[in-house]
Amino acid sequence: MINKIMCFCGSGLGTSFVMEMNVKKALANLGISGVEVVHSTIDDVMPGAADLFVCSADLVSNAEKAGKAIGIQNMVSVKEMEEKLKAAFGK
Repeated sequence: MINKIMCFCGSGLGTSFVMEMNVKKALANLGISGVEVVHSTIDDVMPGAADLFVCSADLVSNAEKAGKAIGIQNMVSVKEMEEKLKAAFGK
């Protein structure tokens, strides 16, 4: 079960914040509620920090060491985010 999603980037500022906002939009569009969504830096990616990690495609191998992860090619694409979250939630 996915209760917490952590969006991350190298510095934990702009990119991760944009992904957090798009994850929230995508979850709402998919009718999924009750999921905590946060953004952070790559340094906070560790087992147990979240149930699902969301990052740019080039960082996904780092996240997979800590748990379930999805890599995004176009971080501003809510459509891509919806597709990948739909798969992650098994919908």
